[in-house]
Amino acid sequence: MVARLIADRLQTDTYQVEAAEPYPFSYDDTVERNRREQQQDARPALASPPPALEGYDVVLLGSPVWNVGAPMIMHTLLDQWDLRGKTILPFVTYAVSGMGRVAQEYATLAPAATIGEGLAVQGEEAAQATDEVSTWLRRVGPMLQSNR
Repeated sequence: MVARLIADRLQTDTYQVEAAEPYPFSYDDTVERNRREQQQDARPALASPPPALEGYDVVLLGSPVWNVGAPMIMHTLLDQWDLRGKTILPFVTYAVSGMGRVAQEYATLAPAATIGEGLAVQGEEAAQATDEVSTWLRRVGPMLQSNR
């Protein structure tokens, strides 16, 4: 939902991160799978290869926050990208922990990238986050101007 709000405002390219083995529809089953993946420092396979990032200076990277961190599938994605010299602007939906440790994880996984200001939207409020998204995009706007 938040990614769609952002993409509509920026009219930008998008890529949906999907696991080759889809996450369960059941909340409890997804929580359990995520817990196992975190304990194992797993790298779930992606359903499709991520796009090349040549020509982009800024990557807006959205995900939910699961157990205070990014889902392990996001670790898979970052492992596959060369983010040297790029800026990552994280945005997340969450239940209770805001941004959690997502920005720190991205900084560890992409040490040659700059992690910019993130946006955290409570999941239940995502459909009504128009003002939050617009305000965030105004704040990070100067960074976005560098994208080709």
